[in-house]
Amino acid sequence: MTAEFIYEKAPFPSCHASTIVEAEPGRFLAAWFGGSREGADDVAIWLSRYDGRWTVPEKIADEPGKPCWNPVLFRQRKSGEIQLYFKAGPSPDTWSGFVRTSADGGWTFGETRILPAGLLGPIKNKPVELDDGTILSPTSVESYRAWACWVERSTDDGKTWTKHGPIFHPQHAEGIIQPSILRRADGSLFMLARSTRRIGQICRSISVDAGCTWSPAEAIEDLPNPNSGIDAVTLADGRHALVFNPTHIGRTPLVLALSADDGETWKTIHVLEDAAGEYSYPAVIQAADGALHITYTWKRQKIRHVWFSLKELE
Repeated sequence: MTAEFIYEKAPFPSCHASTIVEAEPGRFLAAWFGGSREGADDVAIWLSRYDGRWTVPEKIADEPGKPCWNPVLFRQRKSGEIQLYFKAGPSPDTWSGFVRTSADGGWTFGETRILPAGLLGPIKNKPVELDDGTILSPTSVESYRAWACWVERSTDDGKTWTKHGPIFHPQHAEGIIQPSILRRADGSLFMLARSTRRIGQICRSISVDAGCTWSPAEAIEDLPNPNSGIDAVTLADGRHALVFNPTHIGRTPLVLALSADDGETWKTIHVLEDAAGEYSYPAVIQAADGALHITYTWKRQKIRHVWFSLKELE
C-alpha cells in the first residue's frame, strides 16, 4: 500500500470532503473544500492534479460570501468530459448546486453553472453510468427535521434530469443521506447510505428498474455508522468495496470492507486509520489498472491519498 498527503503546506487551516477521479490511465484529479472552518464564508473548492506526484492545490470554485461544500468529480465514459459538482449556501437546507466541466482531462474548466432549483447534483459520492449510458447521480436533501435520499437520472449525457425518490427508512423519516450506488451482475442496483445515530447503521435500498424506483431503506446489521460519510464502488470482478467508520460514536477507525456481488455480507480487510482523531468522508474508485484509490479527511487538516492492489491486501 502507498500513502501520501496531497499537500504538506496548505493555504487553508481546515479541509474536508474529498473526491477523486481518474482523468486518464494513471492520471488523477482530487478536490475538496477548504477554509478557516467548515461552514465559514471563506470556504472554497480546491483541486490538485496527479501525474506521478500531486500538484500544489488551486482554488477551482468559490461563491463569495457563501461557504462551498462537498465537491464531486465524475468522468463520462463516452465523451471523456470531466464534471466538477459542488454545493454552496450557509447550510445544507439552503444549498444550491453548481457544476464546472472540462473537455481536456481536467487541465482547464469552463465557467461555473448553477443547476436548476430542485437539482443538487451528486451530494457527496460519484455518479454511476450504466451500460446504456444512463447516468445516476446519488443525492439527498436535508431539511429542518427530515433527511432523505434521491436519485437524479439522465439519459442524454447529463443535458436533462429526472428526480426519483424520496428514499428513506420507513421508521425514521429524518434518517439517511449521501448514498453510493452499486451494481449487481443481474442488472439490479443497490445504494448504501449514511444514517443518523437514531438508526446507527448503514442503510440499503434496491432498484430493479435501472434507478427509476427504489425499495424502502433498511438498516444493515453488520455495518454500524456514527452519522458519518461513506463511499463504495463496484469492482471489475463484480464485488463491492466500502470505506466507512465501523462505530456508533466518533470517526475513527476508518476501514475498507469487501462484499460479494449481492452486497449482503461484508468483511473488513484493511484498517486505514485507527489512531485518535478524525478520519472520515472517504472517496473510493478503482483505476484502469485495477488498483483501489482512496482519499479521505485526515484530522480536518489534510487530505490523504492511499492506493493498493487488492492482491496486496488479500
